[in-house]
Amino acid sequence: MPFTRQLTEVHHLGSLRFMMRAIKCVLWISICLCVVGCENSDRSEADWEQIKIGDLAPSGTESPSGAQRLKTINLGVHIFEVPAENIDQLKELWSSLSRIPLRFTNYNAFQANSFVAGFSRVRLWNKIHNVVGQAGGRKINTVSLIMQDGQSNDLTVAGLQQKTGISFVAPDLSSQRVTIGPGILALRIKVAKIPNQKSTCTVIAYPVFTVPTTTSIPQIAAQEKTREFVFQSAAFGAKMRPGDLIILAPQGLRDGATTLASSFFHNPQGSMFFSPDEGKPPERKPAVRIFLLVCVRVND
Repeated sequence: MPFTRQLTEVHHLGSLRFMMRAIKCVLWISICLCVVGCENSDRSEADWEQIKIGDLAPSGTESPSGAQRLKTINLGVHIFEVPAENIDQLKELWSSLSRIPLRFTNYNAFQANSFVAGFSRVRLWNKIHNVVGQAGGRKINTVSLIMQDGQSNDLTVAGLQQKTGISFVAPDLSSQRVTIGPGILALRIKVAKIPNQKSTCTVIAYPVFTVPTTTSIPQIAAQEKTREFVFQSAAFGAKMRPGDLIILAPQGLRDGATTLASSFFHNPQGSMFFSPDEGKPPERKPAVRIFLLVCVRVND
């Protein structure tokens, strides 16, 4: 066979093989696109609408079923302020609240620190707003907390720019005084899922002085943590399900006193409040804080 004829046949054979590979590649890509296109057109919108926050988890946390899911607990913290002069008008709330579901380190010490807490359901929501409104108060902030099982979160209540002496009653009912600051006074909220109880968690809260950590160096962070002071005698907790709520407020405040209650609840700089008398401009008055904790959701 002449060399030129062999070369021509090799060229045709190579071109034929190349065309066959190209046709197979095009067919394979077309099949893949059809499959993906069909699945996406039927499922993408429906699946996205069903995604919940609790369904999202870091990689490597697959459950036996393959679904990635975090056990999260959603709380809402609503903060109100009422003119300090009207604090007695809040007493109407406590007749609608129950203390029975709540647990304390020492209830007598809790009371001695001028703290008061009550438990109810969200059906009391309108009454709470009405009582606060009639006392001249208003909501100043709402914080949404989404925490994992066993996690804690510090809700800043007041900033301490310098060292401050605070008097309080200890769990053994002894009168004590501690010097804290600079740092923040916070309400630390800890949550935990209760095993074998659907949509039920434990919520524990207490005042704490802490120093916000701004470093990633473990040694420095640990050193700052040693300055922390927990006010155990003002701790409280309860089992909560979605729709349960807890109100935390002061029983009474002494003017000028540097007690735990005054430091935690009192806003001496005051806030602007509208006068019940129409025609009068808003007036700045010393205020008292009230905290309302609501269990929103428990992802099992």
